Amino acid sequence: MVTEALENAERRMRQSVESLKKELATIRTGRASSAFLDNVMVDYYGVLTPLNQLATITVPQGDLIIVQPWDRQALSMVEKALLKANLGLTPTNDGTVIRLSIPQLTEDRRRDLVKQVKRHLEEGRVAVRNVRRDVMEKLRAMERDKELSKDEAQRAQNDLRKHTDFFISEMETIVATKETDLMAV
Repeated sequence: MVTEALENAERRMRQSVESLKKELATIRTGRASSAFLDNVMVDYYGVLTPLNQLATITVPQGDLIIVQPWDRQALSMVEKALLKANLGLTPTNDGTVIRLSIPQLTEDRRRDLVKQVKRHLEEGRVAVRNVRRDVMEKLRAMERDKELSKDEAQRAQNDLRKHTDFFISEMETIVATKETDLMAV
């Protein structure tokens, strides 16, 4: 029962880390990345469809993203979706592909993005701590109900703290890397 609770906690904490990675991938650095367009949804004949399911997204150079829809009729729909997504980029449509030029970030914008990254980190920490709190309550209840001895409960709580510390430090490492990318000119 204790191992199940700890495994569940570890799985949920790992999901929090993965969620943080996905959130950070959508934050634009000075370099182009296809992950920047992951959250763009296109109204494709009345059905909201992820952009990466309608087009090939390539990054031929560090400051350019090229979106080439498989269906030429969808080109205008993709362009509208890119404009509506508020990415801070203006799509250029040449009739076959859409080009997104990534401008250099200003120092102020970089600082704002770093603040945004830190906000995502704090949300991730809170998610991991909420998992820890839930499992701690479960362990305490098991101890109260005499399903666990005091020593077993203490050992499980220490393991849970180690998992929590590990995942929070992993999140901090990911965020530190992202901050470095953002502040690099």
